[in-house]
This record gives sequence, structure tokens and C-alpha cells, in this order.
Amino acid sequence: MIPGGGQPDMQQLLQQAQKMQQDLAAAQQELGETPVEGSAGGGLVKATVTGSGELTGLVIDPKAVDPEDTETLADLVVAAVRDANSAAQELQQEKLGPLAQGLGGGLPGLPF
Repeated sequence: MIPGGGQPDMQQLLQQAQKMQQDLAAAQQELGETPVEGSAGGGLVKATVTGSGELTGLVIDPKAVDPEDTETLADLVVAAVRDANSAAQELQQEKLGPLAQGLGGGLPGLPF
């Protein structure tokens, strides 16, 4: 900003925007590489997702497998994946939240 209430320096604003974009890309890459785990049934089913929500692993304890009741197993898998995705969303908020706030406050007049 120019002292005395003048117009903001466009070059400085562009540099700030470019830095925020780089920070956002780095945070998104970090999220994509960070494993997050969720579980259901007291740990009988565990799901691993990336911080960006991609399912990368699923562990099912043999005790959870009942050939006569596959519906319960399916419910446990869904619950574990939802738990993992919930944890991933919290991680996203933690990593990307401050960047989104920076976009909103750092560039007046832009709809972020």
C-alpha cells in the first residue's frame, strides 16, 4: 500500500497472490501425501485415506468377517472410510484454512 491512503501497489499485490498460490499448491501436495486413518467397530475395520480424501488402504480384522452377515461388514467399511474422510477434512481445514483466510484478507476486492 502507498502511504497516506493511496492505491495499492499492483506489483506487490500480484507478488502476494503468487506467493499464496504457491503456498496453496504446496499445502495441497502435502495433503495428498499425508496418510489419515479412520476406524469402525472398535478397530475391526481401519481405512487409510490421504489428506485429500483418496482411499489408499483398508484393513479388515478376520473377526469382522461373518459369511452369514456381510451387511454388517459393509457397514463397518463404510463407517471406517467416513471416519477417515472426516479426519482428512479436519486436516484440510488445518492446512488450507489459514491460506483461504489469507486470500480473503490479502487481496481487497477479490471474491475469495
